[in-house]
Amino acid sequence: MAAPDSSALVLLECLVAGTTHRSGLSEYEPHLQLGQRLVLTREADSTYDDWAVRVLTADPEPFWLGYLPEGRNETVARLLDAGFPLEARLNHKAWEDEWLHLEIEVVLLASNQS
Repeated sequence: MAAPDSSALVLLECLVAGTTHRSGLSEYEPHLQLGQRLVLTREADSTYDDWAVRVLTADPEPFWLGYLPEGRNETVARLLDAGFPLEARLNHKAWEDEWLHLEIEVVLLASNQS
């Protein structure tokens, strides 16, 4: 795993929403590592949230973890739509009963990394 880039600008720190609805997440969770790079993709056709942004692992076969929280995702969605180089990093994970609490930070990468 690469070291975090100190030139990246942190745009948002948040929980991943919807983890309780992700089938297979409890089995996948041991593979999640702190500092792990995550991929953000737009779900522009979402019927529930005009600014929906999926959070996935950066694996060859990405695992869908959940979403950026509604109400905190518009800026990130607009930046993704405009083609800015964004990604996320896993900062914390913990089980709270049946809920996997995933804290991430969304970063704007330095232009030489895109």
